[in-house]
Amino acid sequence: MSWDPYAVLGVSKSASDDEIKRAYRQKAKALHPDQHPGDAAKAEQFKRASAAFELLKDAGKRAQYDRGEIDADGQVRHFGGVGAGAGPMGGGDAFEDILSGLFGGGRNRRGPGPRKGRDIRYRVEVDFEDAVIGAQRRIKMSDGQSLDVNIPAGVETGQTLRLKSQGERSPYGGPPGDALVELVVKEHKVWRREGDDLHMALPISLSTAVLGGVVDVVTPSGSVSLKIPDGSNTGAILRLRGKGVQRSAKPGHLYARLEIVLADPKDAALKTFAKKYRAK
Repeated sequence: MSWDPYAVLGVSKSASDDEIKRAYRQKAKALHPDQHPGDAAKAEQFKRASAAFELLKDAGKRAQYDRGEIDADGQVRHFGGVGAGAGPMGGGDAFEDILSGLFGGGRNRRGPGPRKGRDIRYRVEVDFEDAVIGAQRRIKMSDGQSLDVNIPAGVETGQTLRLKSQGERSPYGGPPGDALVELVVKEHKVWRREGDDLHMALPISLSTAVLGGVVDVVTPSGSVSLKIPDGSNTGAILRLRGKGVQRSAKPGHLYARLEIVLADPKDAALKTFAKKYRAK
């Protein structure tokens, strides 16, 4: 019996793309295997949520599912020699697999040629910096081979990269399947992402806050110098233009929230100054 991808993500059939995306992010965060090591049930729920998102984020496949043409695994519901191919969930139609054994694969066709091989899913953790500026990483495939994967700037947890012809070989003479690489972006102890913008806390000394100065700020693309205006206070936010997510069309910004930090809270001169200031 097929399952319902809408129910898995907890959304209605009229849910918008953004609602589906938000629902999946919540599920992925709550069910991720790293949060539940050794919990097979949670791992299976995470896998099912990912499969549901993979289907519903594709407008074409979502429409096919809503019309009843395919099931939640992307398999064609009707039997026949002509029809739409299986979606990126991979796997074949069990009824056709039986017939292929009896009739030499003559009816194991999806469209104008032999059915392609199964798609293979991978889950890869991506460093925060790589998701912000883009990177190339090498992953090991199921056949033992390694493959360089380009990670575009701006990717988020739950996004899937499709690597053409890197899946299983077709037993019917068709093209190989694809590799579907699901990305999980690690959190960072300094930066926090909101859309294409980054946010961070920037500690500065009391003297810099009062007199102004220049401090070094570490960004995902390297260290830069930032001018602190005199008379700055904790909570002030300074913008580093173009130092957020490095999308080629329009990079995001980095927002630094100032936090005054005393080098030595017990400094005698500082205490004397504070007492005099308080007495005024």
